Amino acid sequence: MTNECTSSQLRAWAPAKVNLFLEVLARREDGYHEIETLMVAVNLYDTLDFVADAEGSLRLTCQWAVGFRPRDASARQSIDSIPAGEENLVVQAVQLLRQEAGCRHGARMHLCKRIPAAAGLGGASSDAAAALLTANRAWRLNWPLERLTPIAAQLGSDVPFFLQPVPAVCRGRGERIEPVELAGPLHLVIVRPPTGLATGEVYRQCRPADRAESVRSMVSALRHGGPAAIGDRLLNRLQPAAEELNEWIERLRHELDRFDLYGHQMSGSGSSYFGICQHARHARRVAERLRLRRLGRVICARTDRFSRCHDASSRPR
Repeated sequence: MTNECTSSQLRAWAPAKVNLFLEVLARREDGYHEIETLMVAVNLYDTLDFVADAEGSLRLTCQWAVGFRPRDASARQSIDSIPAGEENLVVQAVQLLRQEAGCRHGARMHLCKRIPAAAGLGGASSDAAAALLTANRAWRLNWPLERLTPIAAQLGSDVPFFLQPVPAVCRGRGERIEPVELAGPLHLVIVRPPTGLATGEVYRQCRPADRAESVRSMVSALRHGGPAAIGDRLLNRLQPAAEELNEWIERLRHELDRFDLYGHQMSGSGSSYFGICQHARHARRVAERLRLRRLGRVICARTDRFSRCHDASSRPR
């Protein structure tokens, strides 16, 4: 998560993520599932502009960036009604932080969306983490990440990861985070098909394996292998359930089989599907061919190392 400051305004760049590994271990008593997942952030961003409001009111406006508005009818309907009130995790995040801090600070916020919704790419969670980080700085609370993390966990399972989105193994509901080393960037092509998936429905449909796979071999591939080794170890236990709920997942699996990729699978609970390419030029070539097949929104992306930066002249590249 990267923060920019221009005079009194903060801008947070909120990255998307993909899951290179996702194992579902068991259903928990609280209704969630115990998981073990390895997530990496990619250079597809929402942006959140944040200005502190001395009067104490909280206001959020939302829009889609030019060229990123979904084209399918079902997604357009959800887009046109992007919540700007308490249903939005951005508002929930600043309200919760204000409550925990015992302060009455306010904010004027504007969210510009690029990360597709209902896609398994973590857009809403990343936006919530951006809101926590910017409010923490704008309100001069200056809380360390260790103090923000429990608040993030209350907002959603993926939100703690996005507070400092380096490659990491996430356990429990996703809130227990162990950073891991990524030897080099991965070049990806991501396809968000015309219809999305609801996370809860996918988990309810999922059947945990009798014998769970361990993330250890994927961690080793990230540290010491290359894209081919990582591609060989891709796993998403939610994908079979998603294929039963959305015919696009199986279709994308067959479509990406046509290309010389190191590996491919669904991200998170779907419906986005990604492939690991040989290099940036290869990703662009694959993306061009996929766009011709009219499979939905096709995005070229790469993994990267992210840090929080307060230099107004810099931004994620």
